[in-house]
Amino acid sequence: MVRIGEVQAPAATRDALARGRLRASLVPDLLVEARRIVNTVIAGWHGRRKRGIGENFWQFRPYVEGDASRIDWRRSARDDHTYVRDREWEAAHTVWLWADPSPSMLYKSTGAGVSKQSRALVLTLAMAELLSRSGERIAWPGLTDPFTARNGAERIAAQLMHVGDLPAKPDLSDIRRFCDIVIASDFLDPVEETMAWLDVLARHGVRAHLIEVADPAEETFPYAGRTEFTDPETGDKLTAGRAEMLADEYRLLYTARRQELARWCKRLGWSFTVNHTDRLASDALVRLHMAMTADGSYAGLTSGHAGLTSGHAGLTSNHAGPTATASGGKPGKAVA
Repeated sequence: MVRIGEVQAPAATRDALARGRLRASLVPDLLVEARRIVNTVIAGWHGRRKRGIGENFWQFRPYVEGDASRIDWRRSARDDHTYVRDREWEAAHTVWLWADPSPSMLYKSTGAGVSKQSRALVLTLAMAELLSRSGERIAWPGLTDPFTARNGAERIAAQLMHVGDLPAKPDLSDIRRFCDIVIASDFLDPVEETMAWLDVLARHGVRAHLIEVADPAEETFPYAGRTEFTDPETGDKLTAGRAEMLADEYRLLYTARRQELARWCKRLGWSFTVNHTDRLASDALVRLHMAMTADGSYAGLTSGHAGLTSGHAGLTSNHAGPTATASGGKPGKAVA
C-alpha cells in the first residue's frame, strides 16, 4: 500500500532558523503598530526622543545639585565637570511568538514540502528576525522573558535547541494588555478547547494573530479503500474499510472548525491566516505583516486552498494520507 503521509522527525532548529531568515529577507522591515490607548505604546526603536525609562543612551548633561540621575564617572573624568547619563524614553512593543510542538505537527504528506512543525517553526523564527530588526521586544511563552536584541531569532533558536520537552500548550496568563502574540499551529483540537485556552488573551486585551498551518492532504482527504489511521497524540488506530465513504463528512467537519475559529477571531479583532505546507511561508508573513500593522480591525481569513477543517486526532494513514473522523464524532487531528 502506498503511503500518502507519515510522521516526520522533528525539524532541526538551526535549519529552521536559516530558512526563517531567508523568508524574513523577502519581507520589508516590520514596524508593529501599537494601539494608542492611554499611555500610547510606540513601536520599539522609534522611541519618544526625550529622556526617560529606556535601554538606549540619550545624552550626557551637566549634573545639578539634587539631581536624582546617576552620575557617569567615566564621562566626568574627562574634564572638570560632572555629568549624568540620560537614557531615551522608549516603550518598545512586545510581541510573543509560539509554534505548536505537539505530535500532530510532525505530519507531512507526499504533496507537501515540509512538515507542519517545520513550517510553524520557520514562520515564528522569521517573525523573530523581522521584529528584532525593527527593535521590538520579543518573547516565547514558557521559554523566555521579553527582550530586545538584534539577534533575537538566534537567541530564541538557541533556547529551543537546549530546552527539554515543551508543554503542548503554554500558560498565557502572564501576557498582558498592549502586547501581540503570534501563534502557529494546526488548531485541530476541538474549537471549544482552543477558544478556552486563548480566552485569557481576550480578557487581558491582547491582540492575537493565529496562523493555521495545514497540510494539503488534510483538506482533500485523498484516501480510498481499506485505510488505517493513527492518532499521533495517543497512538490510537482507526481502520476504515472504505475510507472514501468518510470524505464528505470529514470535509464538512474540517471546514466548520476553521470557519468557526476564523469568525471568533474576527469578533475579537484578531487576525486568522491559513498557510499550507505546499505553499511559500512568505505568503503567511506578508498577510501577518498586514494584520500587525493594521489598527486592530483586520481579521481576514486568508487561505491558499479551499478551507477544510477537522477537530482533534491527527491520523496517519498506511494507505493514504492525513486525517479522518475520530470516535465520538470529533474530526481527526492530522500530523502534517
